[in-house]
Amino acid sequence: MTDLAASQSPRGATPHVSRREERLGVFLVFMSALMWSLGGAIARFIEVADSWTVVFWRSVWAAAFLLAFMVWRDGLRGMLKLFRDMGLPGLLVAICFATASTSFVVALSYTTVANILLMQAGVPLLAALFAWVLFRERVAVATWVAIFAVISGVAIMVSESFSGQVSPVGDGLALLIAVVFSIATVITRRFAHVRMTPATCLGTLIAATFAASQATMLAVSPRDMGYLVAFGVVNLGLGLACFATGARLIPAAVAALIGTFEPLLGPIWVWLIHGEVPSVRTIVGGAVIFTALLVHLSLEFRRQARPQRPGVTGMPIPD
Repeated sequence: MTDLAASQSPRGATPHVSRREERLGVFLVFMSALMWSLGGAIARFIEVADSWTVVFWRSVWAAAFLLAFMVWRDGLRGMLKLFRDMGLPGLLVAICFATASTSFVVALSYTTVANILLMQAGVPLLAALFAWVLFRERVAVATWVAIFAVISGVAIMVSESFSGQVSPVGDGLALLIAVVFSIATVITRRFAHVRMTPATCLGTLIAATFAASQATMLAVSPRDMGYLVAFGVVNLGLGLACFATGARLIPAAVAALIGTFEPLLGPIWVWLIHGEVPSVRTIVGGAVIFTALLVHLSLEFRRQARPQRPGVTGMPIPD
C-alpha cells in the first residue's frame, strides 16, 4: 500500500511548509505505515473460515470510512467530482487495488505475513521495471542492480513453494499483490490526475461486490465483526487517510523511506502477538529485497536533495 501511495507524492521539492507542518507530515506518514503494518496481526484474530466473508466486511468498512473522510474533507460535491475526474486510469488503479486487497486476505490462509509484506517491499523497483517494459522509461544502472536484487530475493522466498515446504498458492498471491501494486504505481505516474483516495475507495467497493458473490455466508459473530471493523477502518482506511494528509507535507523520498516501516513492522507484530515465525528463506529473501529498497531510496533521497532545474515538474500530490 505504501508504495502505491508514495508514487503520488511530489517527486521534487514540496510546496513551502513550516517546520511544524513538516514534522506533522512525518508523524502522519509514520502513522499510516504503522496502521498498514497491523493488517496481518489483526487478520490472525479473525476466526471466520471463509476468506471471502472477510474480504467483504473489510472492504465495506474501509469504503464507509473513506467515503466519510472525503465528504468531511471535500464536501459531497467535491467527493463526487473526485470520482468523476478519475477516468479510465482511476478505474484501472481501483481494479489493481481491489485485486491486491483481496489477494492479501486470501493469501493469509496459505502463507506467512512476512512473505506477503516483504515481497511488497520491492514494489517501487518492480514498478521501474514495468515502466521500462511498457513505456521505455529510462532506468538508471543503480536501479537495474536493485531490480535484479529484488527479483533474486523473491526467487529465494518462492523457492520454498517448489520444494513443497509452503503452499505455492500463498506465494503466488503474494507475488500477484506486488505485481498489481507495481502496475498501479506506473499508472499513477503516467496519469497525473489519478487520485489515490477515490481510486482506492472504488477498489474497496469492487472488492466488496465480488466477495459478496463468492462468500458462502456473510453473517459473523460480534467478536469477529469488531476485528473486521478494525481491519477495514483502522488498518486500511485510517492508514490511507493519514498518508493522504501527511505525504503532501514532506518530500517523496522521505515518505517512501518512512513507508518502509510497514514491511519491517508487519512481521514483527505477528511474531510478537501470534508467534508466527518466518522461515529462513523468507528472512534471507526479505533481507535482500529490503536492502535493495533502502539503498535505492537512499540514492533517490540524495538525488532529490540536489537543487532542481527550473521547469521540472513533480509528481501529483496525493488526494
